[in-house]
Amino acid sequence: MKISARIRRHGDGAPGKVRLYTIWNGMLRRCRAPKCKAYKNYGGRGITVDPCWLDYVAFKAWALNSGYADNLTIDRIDSNGNYEPDNCRWATMLEQRHNRRSTEIAI
Repeated sequence: MKISARIRRHGDGAPGKVRLYTIWNGMLRRCRAPKCKAYKNYGGRGITVDPCWLDYVAFKAWALNSGYADNLTIDRIDSNGNYEPDNCRWATMLEQRHNRRSTEIAI
């Protein structure tokens, strides 16, 4: 599908110009594009995107119904799990930092 057809389909303007579209596109690239710099930490580890989220319109509907705001980023609750509705939430950057694989909890 040509980019112009995708833009008309979801109505969010040019790719990269709308934040939610950029988040969705980045998620796909991290998991599906071996040439992406971050691929080794996502797709290279077996992290996938739920098939229903391969459609931007479906992802956008989930995002808007799940608390998306411009100051939040998509976060996988289980950092070893996939990008899917039951494992994702919208979180602040501070919440994201506490949910990293490299985060160690001091006791």
